[in-house]
Amino acid sequence: MFPITPRYLQDAVKTDLIEKMVFIGGPRQVGKTTFALSFLDNADETHPAYINWDNVQIRASLLRGELPPKQSLIILDEIHKFARWRNLVKGFYDSYKSSVSFLITGSARLDYYSRGGDSLQGRYHYYRLHPFSPAELSSTPDKNDINLLLKFGGFPEPLLKGDERFWRRWQREHLSRVIYEDIRDLENVREISLIELLLDELPNRVGSPLSIKNLKELLQVAHDTAERWISILERMYVCFRISPFGAPRIRAVKKEQKLYMSDWSQVRTQGERFENFVACQLLKYCHYIEDTEGYNMELKFLRDTDNREIDFVVLKDRMPLFAVECKTGEKQVNKAAYYFRERTEIPCFYQTHLGQKDFGNAKANVRVLPFHRFCMEMDLP
Repeated sequence: MFPITPRYLQDAVKTDLIEKMVFIGGPRQVGKTTFALSFLDNADETHPAYINWDNVQIRASLLRGELPPKQSLIILDEIHKFARWRNLVKGFYDSYKSSVSFLITGSARLDYYSRGGDSLQGRYHYYRLHPFSPAELSSTPDKNDINLLLKFGGFPEPLLKGDERFWRRWQREHLSRVIYEDIRDLENVREISLIELLLDELPNRVGSPLSIKNLKELLQVAHDTAERWISILERMYVCFRISPFGAPRIRAVKKEQKLYMSDWSQVRTQGERFENFVACQLLKYCHYIEDTEGYNMELKFLRDTDNREIDFVVLKDRMPLFAVECKTGEKQVNKAAYYFRERTEIPCFYQTHLGQKDFGNAKANVRVLPFHRFCMEMDLP
């Protein structure tokens, strides 16, 4: 359906590989292996420089300290499933860094699973690869691109296939692999069937304050257990949570959190799916700036105790850059935007929608515009 083009992280990763190892984390089946192989000439999974920990024969040679000869780049895929992978990778890097570059990928937070033991700090740069976005489908995305992404999600296989039957089957198989392979390999969870129930319920919680109390009652587990399971899913990049933005002149909520899915196509209702979609694009923007430029980026939401709310606020080094409200319709501007403009230091307010209308001024009042145009003007990756 679309020509295969370099992913948005290509240039940054290529530059960093010259000096350090590069770790690529991200959701299962987001395209990490394909992305890694793109750094080899005309390569596929049979290339000697590609080493997958799940391959038992290759695993044995790795444990003996052997690497494929005459390779300037080595790709280690899913190596974090090995309990002592940190020392193994450190040994390879310290021994061969003058002649070999190392690219490590995994469907979990490699920065989290690198903690403890022999530290790898100072030896790598970490990137988070996100699903496809409008800018990766077209340099000038339009409404059709947005609708396609909303329907099939941003994961490469179902998106590029563009077939509903394939998408439904892919979703079932994808979640099953996350639960029965990734979580089983990396976490000590006995009640795997309850994790499956939790995963089925979380898309219904998108767009509203997340209540751990309600979830623990649904699952009939302790509060700490429900919290831990969501944290595990976050480490697997299945979902993510955002916290409230507190400004001094408003009575902002402080403890509430909102949850979103990495695969927004799991969300069943249109309004919540669009909000989840926008959240994913803004988080991708934050992670891109953070991973490539080193700024501290945050994605938050804005709500006060009188339930006035703006869906998202993006911050850079703790200073707000802009706020975004999502609407599937295009007629009415959220009055909360005017209220918060007068009482916060947020310089720009946007309201984005799925229609065609474009009016207002982000710095003077509120800019209302279609989401595909918002993506282009904000230069979202």
